[in-house]
Amino acid sequence: MKPTRLLDSATTPDGTPLTLHEHDGTLSIRVGGVELMSTRQHHSEERLAELACAGLRDRPRAAVLIGGLGLGFTLRETLRHVAADATVVVAELVPAVIAWNRDPAHRLAADVIDDRRVEIVAGDVAEVLATSPARFDAIMLDVDNGASGLTAAANHGLYSAKGLGRARAALRPRGRLAIWSADSDPRFAARMEQAEFTVDVVKARTHPTGGSWNTLFIGTRS
Repeated sequence: MKPTRLLDSATTPDGTPLTLHEHDGTLSIRVGGVELMSTRQHHSEERLAELACAGLRDRPRAAVLIGGLGLGFTLRETLRHVAADATVVVAELVPAVIAWNRDPAHRLAADVIDDRRVEIVAGDVAEVLATSPARFDAIMLDVDNGASGLTAAANHGLYSAKGLGRARAALRPRGRLAIWSADSDPRFAARMEQAEFTVDVVKARTHPTGGSWNTLFIGTRS
């Protein structure tokens, strides 16, 4: 059996360990020892971008915000669904995650980060939301394990009524807020509706041909 190698480690702002691993060609990020994402299973992240950006390819100067760089799959798919004059802002809280993606040896997202449409922000997506009134046509949040904070306790605020209201204010009319979650959460869907979103709950596999199911909350600003 091939061993799992620790490639690098970092900590989140609240001190939670974040580690990058490799096993038999697959890279994964773990938080507190729990696997958060891997290069083996990322179909649901791509589906998140596809649904959030539906119709944006023909929209001039579309603006998109991605909360959480992860392993770069959401960003890569987003760029497939927007035009050449679009702007895609990616806010990543942990600088090491940006460095891992930029490192060509890892074969992650170095190429798409260099796309002229992409702006990388090393900071909290909540701050971008708070300072971007009516700026975005689509916002994707994949900063944690779902509609709660696992990676960093501060992420809880993104999914609160106040956080959802801030996201709504950052959207243009009929803009979409798309949130990735490892599990279903009917109470969270109801919270989005209370924040004046029209909500679709979509199931997506972690792999196109199988794997476990994740939940995507797609809210349209109503």
